[in-house]
Amino acid sequence: MSRYGYGRYGYGGYFSQPSSAQLQSMGEEYIRKQAAKGIILHPVHAKSGSRNVCDSWWGISWCKNLERYADYSNRLGRGRSYIRANAVLDLQINRGNVMAIVQGSSARPYKISITIDPLDENQLKKLEDKCFNKVKNLDELMNGKFPEEMKTIFFERDGLFPTPREIHFSCSCPDWASMCKHVAAAMYGIGLRLDEDPMEFFVLRGLDPSNFIAKAVESRVSIMLKNAKKKSTRIIDDQDVDALFGVF
Repeated sequence: MSRYGYGRYGYGGYFSQPSSAQLQSMGEEYIRKQAAKGIILHPVHAKSGSRNVCDSWWGISWCKNLERYADYSNRLGRGRSYIRANAVLDLQINRGNVMAIVQGSSARPYKISITIDPLDENQLKKLEDKCFNKVKNLDELMNGKFPEEMKTIFFERDGLFPTPREIHFSCSCPDWASMCKHVAAAMYGIGLRLDEDPMEFFVLRGLDPSNFIAKAVESRVSIMLKNAKKKSTRIIDDQDVDALFGVF
């Protein structure tokens, strides 16, 4: 299908927009060529037949956070079509940064960089206090599944999910838009990565999940000791002893 606009042949020319099948075919060919050179990519595979791009609370919530901002609304649709065509050929999450390779209309894929501002000390302290006050099930926390009570912390003002002003990105494509479809596809790719491993979110935000767990355990033990002292000034009963040492 051809579209009139700015493309390979300049403004007013025609250029071809590849179909999903063509995008996928070009992407697979690129991955094979890179593998032949000894370069192993980490593509993002969308779930076929799924109504949503992501399945888990983590992935779905990441996408919802993006979609609630008008800044991104005009480009996210194309990004969804690209992620469903498996056009994200490589995506690696690092501390505060995502590097991705996305197949586009040209034979050579585009390189994307997404940087997210770290939380400042005041934000982090407020979030830690809120998190520890809501931790009721340490087993869930230590297994990487945040309790239901903590989920509002991600979406609230100055929460854990980043706002547009905290997200910065670039793409090697010639699209002049603030967010091109390749960046949008990479954004959805992050959500799919969170489906696989929610702890990647904390890496991206520059947080150490093990540190959160350690502080939560310390806080929980302190609370239990205080409660035990209130019950008796002489001895902790058997039930409290089991509960206290059970957290370890």
